[in-house]
Amino acid sequence: MRLLGFWRLLSVATLASAAHLPPRNYTSHDYYAVHLSPSTSPEELATHLGLTYDGPLSAIQDHHVFKAPKHQNDIVDDAVQELKRRRRKREVGGDFHVLDSIHFTQKQKLKPRHWKRGIIPEPPAGHTLRQNIAVHGNQEAVKTQQKIASTLDIKDPIFNEQWHIFNTKTPGNDVNVTDIWMQGITGKNVTACIVDDGLDMDSRDLKDNFFAEGSYDFNDHVPLPKPQLSDDRHGTRCAGEVSAGRNDACGVGLAYDSKISGVRILSGDISDMDEALAINYKLQDNHIYSCSWGPPDDGKTMQAPGILITKAMVTAVQQGRGGKGSIYVFAAGNGANNDDNCNFDGYTNSIYSITVGAIDQNNQHPYYSEACSAQLVVTYSSGGGESIHTTDVGANQCTSSHGGTSAAGPIAVGVYALVLSARPELTWRDLQWLTVMTAVPFDQPSDWTKTPGMGRNFSHQFGYGKLDAYAIVEAAKTWKLVKPQAWFYSPWMHVNQAIPQGEKGLASSFEVTEQMLKDANLERVEHITVTMNVKHQRRGDLSVELKSPEGMISHLATARRDDEDIRGYEDWTFMSVAHWGEKGVGKWTVILKDTKVNEKTGTFTDWKLRLWGESIDASKSKLLPLPDAHDDDDHDVIDDHPAHTTSVNVPTGTPVSSVNPSDLPTRPVNQKPTNGAQTEPTASATSAAASATASPDNFLPSIFPTFGVSKRTQIWIYGSIGLILVFFAGLGTYFYLARRKRLQSSRDNYEFEILDEAEDDEGGARTGMLAGAGARSGRRAKRGGELYDAFAGESDEDLLSESEDGDGPYRDRDESPYDEKAHLADGSDAGGSNASGGSAGKRQ
Repeated sequence: MRLLGFWRLLSVATLASAAHLPPRNYTSHDYYAVHLSPSTSPEELATHLGLTYDGPLSAIQDHHVFKAPKHQNDIVDDAVQELKRRRRKREVGGDFHVLDSIHFTQKQKLKPRHWKRGIIPEPPAGHTLRQNIAVHGNQEAVKTQQKIASTLDIKDPIFNEQWHIFNTKTPGNDVNVTDIWMQGITGKNVTACIVDDGLDMDSRDLKDNFFAEGSYDFNDHVPLPKPQLSDDRHGTRCAGEVSAGRNDACGVGLAYDSKISGVRILSGDISDMDEALAINYKLQDNHIYSCSWGPPDDGKTMQAPGILITKAMVTAVQQGRGGKGSIYVFAAGNGANNDDNCNFDGYTNSIYSITVGAIDQNNQHPYYSEACSAQLVVTYSSGGGESIHTTDVGANQCTSSHGGTSAAGPIAVGVYALVLSARPELTWRDLQWLTVMTAVPFDQPSDWTKTPGMGRNFSHQFGYGKLDAYAIVEAAKTWKLVKPQAWFYSPWMHVNQAIPQGEKGLASSFEVTEQMLKDANLERVEHITVTMNVKHQRRGDLSVELKSPEGMISHLATARRDDEDIRGYEDWTFMSVAHWGEKGVGKWTVILKDTKVNEKTGTFTDWKLRLWGESIDASKSKLLPLPDAHDDDDHDVIDDHPAHTTSVNVPTGTPVSSVNPSDLPTRPVNQKPTNGAQTEPTASATSAAASATASPDNFLPSIFPTFGVSKRTQIWIYGSIGLILVFFAGLGTYFYLARRKRLQSSRDNYEFEILDEAEDDEGGARTGMLAGAGARSGRRAKRGGELYDAFAGESDEDLLSESEDGDGPYRDRDESPYDEKAHLADGSDAGGSNASGGSAGKRQ
């Protein structure tokens, strides 16, 4: 026992230090990630199975890595299954075996590399971008920019081109950061980690801020993530946006005194284990992880991180930054022109990530930036004839053509580095709260809707608006930290009904009571997740909406023209941030629609609702258990809260709304923000989906009455009727056989005796058939359980379009005004000075 205790302490110490595993060679060896009981020595397991123990999987506690020479079978799982088989056959006893200590095992497989989310538009013909700014720049703004550069001693040669920092062409269309710099808030004591295709630590723009201890190359398994391939430029460009130094090379980063590290994963195939290690590498030293990549943005892929990666993210938000939580920033995706939606990406729709979309220099929606209910905010990137100017690979190389949501994500990372520099004790959820409360809406047509929970404006295209560095940093200084996270899980709602096509939708509701949330210690909502199972012959025909008790509509899924997948949704989890601040009590309704009238049909199987938010009593809070591979296997559990399902009419089109320019607070140069509420959209529009009317399900075909009760009660009623019928049938059979026996005894002298015996046998056969039918009708009907595999990537083909055709406003919206006080220390209104600060930040 002392030896096991020593091993336990050693494992914890190794986890804390995130020591390197030996380099992996997937050509010669196979690798296993195994979750073991803490009381079991991994060396004992390795000896039993003939494996080599490589060490603890530092990303996740009590997980270990084993290897063996390349082979076809799964050594660990095969051994576990063989032990179970032998126990079933009583070939071995039930005493403890070392294999009983295995909670989870996964043989590692290499998977296709993620897509980088950068688009490289061409500069305007006839002149350079520098000339474009010089010719068309506002002269007063140019003078102010020069004064800022002089005051801060900024001599970087392309600083005047970095319009996303200070826009001289259209003043105000930038991140509003210079007054924060004037306060001396420049990113000190914060480290951002660029998880990408490498980082050129020899660049003069990055070398002074490069943090080698927080860096690693998971493609080549070497300490430094130096770019090696011809297209390994993406990570360096992203790093320049965040931490390019104030010097004489290229431009400056938004947090130019922050540290920058690099983790290389995009330049080769990796396993889930490698990715899990990468996304929380050195989680005490790296504070923010910048992830400008994801599954293909082709409008037909539906892919989520594996269970190891999800466990690593949960570990990071619970243990990173000394327990305050690592910050994950993901680019929303570049597939809008392909009808893609970031809720089909399991990285961007995670509650642990901040999903960032793009707008161009004119505050317009670029053709590539995806919309979804999981998108929290937008910021600047390529489009409208401009791109992001930043550092490139090389000793003194710059680029004027960085773009896509790949460029928007690191700009947000730079802003968040400034926030943490000003207020390091903020948790990962505080940063999301601050983003919601200070993001600035702008005058562009979209489905802008005032949320009932916080009274903020939300759009599926733009989230809560654009990031404003001045507004969010100022709000962070006095922000009251939110209480720990709490959550509520509904039971599975069993629908099992065909989905109508065209105008009709299938609506299923679940009632959340105040007592349920009190028991869950949940005070108010932050994130909503809905896990669904839908069988359909063409997944791209489906759309899904969620209506909250307070009337807010989330578009969880939209139809995708290129998605021909025949599997539908298999335990897929959608996420929404549109219900931020709602109480959560009342009827939540999922509306599923088959948008195409064709031969491709489907069935709504079941769904599950999860509410995530702030706890009521912080002293009763607890950490979320690490996710398990079988968390959603309880589909057949019948609960006392059945789903209420009905068909509803769903309009196909609704008008869009835009923010009235006269309602927008102005942001003149050299003026601090004034008090005022966040801008509201002036145009109104009706909801895109009708609410569901509570109605009991039909247990049998519609010709049978439901008696106005639930499916479960119907089963009881019809089961009782069936038992009564079986009883009378059995009684009738008994009297029938008794009568035949009496008749037979009186007919012994008839010449057709053998014929009567045949008839008697026939009667006996009928009796057996009746008895069998009675036995079957007495059973309780129950849907067979199904275990679903996570989706894998379907395509690596690059389908990003360079065309800007097809750009258009998001079509569906809802508006339900409601006012609630903001979560600020001074008790000011939700749309107070912090919201306005987004549009009137001080310039000097």
